[in-house]
Amino acid sequence: MGARRTTTARPPVTGFGMSTGKACVTTIPAGHEIVIPPGGCTGWHYHRMRLEAVVLAGTLTRVLHDLTVEVHRPGTAFVEPAGMGHIHLGHNLGTEPVVLHVTPRLPEGTAFSIPTPAPSGATPEVCRQHPH
Repeated sequence: MGARRTTTARPPVTGFGMSTGKACVTTIPAGHEIVIPPGGCTGWHYHRMRLEAVVLAGTLTRVLHDLTVEVHRPGTAFVEPAGMGHIHLGHNLGTEPVVLHVTPRLPEGTAFSIPTPAPSGATPEVCRQHPH
């Protein structure tokens, strides 16, 4: 696949309470950092468990199992449901790397994603690096 995965443990972030005006500490959940280089594609895959992702940099274009397209810009979040019924791919059509923070953190050695053939009706143009 055209993405790189690293495990991250995030430090606490200090900020102000939204309604109290007092300082508070928030912990960003541990997870994985996924980097997709410009022109990179994850290939068609699914996940064994639900994942929550935040786009930290770049613009991610996802093609879902029903061939709908979702575009996620920096600061946006999305959920990837678990199971074979939710195959998808992600690609980077931009000029800067896409950086995602994805939770949950999986045990070392656990497959993060399971490669799968493209859904019916998908064409190789969807992701030239990983045609069906």
